[in-house]
Amino acid sequence: MTRLWITRPLPQDVVDAAQAVCDEVVVRPETLPLTDAELRSALRDFDVVLPTLGDQFSAAVFADVANPRCKLLANFGVGYNHIDVQAATAAGVAVTNTPGAVTDATADIAVMLMLMSARRAAEGERLVRAGDWAGWHPTQMLGLHMSGKRVGIVGMGRIGQAIAKRCHFGFGMDVHYVNRSQKSLDFPASRVATLTSLAQQVDFLVAAVPGGAETRHLISAEVLDAMQAHAHFINISRGDVVDESALVSALAAGAIGGAGLDVYEREPAVPEALRVLDNVTLLPHLGTAALEVRLAMGLMAVDNVAAFVSDKDLPNRV
Repeated sequence: MTRLWITRPLPQDVVDAAQAVCDEVVVRPETLPLTDAELRSALRDFDVVLPTLGDQFSAAVFADVANPRCKLLANFGVGYNHIDVQAATAAGVAVTNTPGAVTDATADIAVMLMLMSARRAAEGERLVRAGDWAGWHPTQMLGLHMSGKRVGIVGMGRIGQAIAKRCHFGFGMDVHYVNRSQKSLDFPASRVATLTSLAQQVDFLVAAVPGGAETRHLISAEVLDAMQAHAHFINISRGDVVDESALVSALAAGAIGGAGLDVYEREPAVPEALRVLDNVTLLPHLGTAALEVRLAMGLMAVDNVAAFVSDKDLPNRV
């Protein structure tokens, strides 16, 4: 008998698919991350757990549960920095994710944030809603024209490439990037040796790297200081990729043109010092928030569960 725990409410089609492959499916009704007690219960009481962002399966959690009943964490999402994969593997627990399903939706949000930040869209909407718009005039809310500019992509994986492709083909932008290896792409793109050098050259700097210890505060005060005064910073990766305090300082001082953020260092907490600034666009982690995308993510997670139940190779093992 296979017992599955889904840690957050998911679209009904995903639950139905899970019920077709598992003997028992329990859906946790809460939308907040698992508590410390629930994390340990997940490993003790279920054969498979379908967790997601915020469910912190740390090394300490695995250390507290000897010989866990759970043998698979089928993560709902491509990012899995909330799971200590090394500790999970040592405990005999496999980890999978949902790559591919999130690529286009996340890239779309990145481009939307680029436009919103450059053209001051959120600031303009606040002006209209407050009843303070006095009418059009030639020098009203002048922003940065995005077409034809230089974009710098930090991390040229699936999502980074999708963003770059949209920028090149959709806006005629000159694409530059930093990545651990050279990429073979179907459009022109120049690899830059260092992140600081990239920041100096571009009009838009877009973070598209995985979260985790290796990328924490990758966008540092040094990187932000290297950016041109008119340039915009965009983050659709993980909040702790950026030194949030350094970003607040750069924005408050007008050292960069603006920022567009979908993620935050201590999510869902967003510092007041960031919220009061007009030159930053703030979204509530909308990267994959489309029904079709969440369905695809859920069904991909269930495919991993089905493979586990059938004792087949896991299609998306990390």
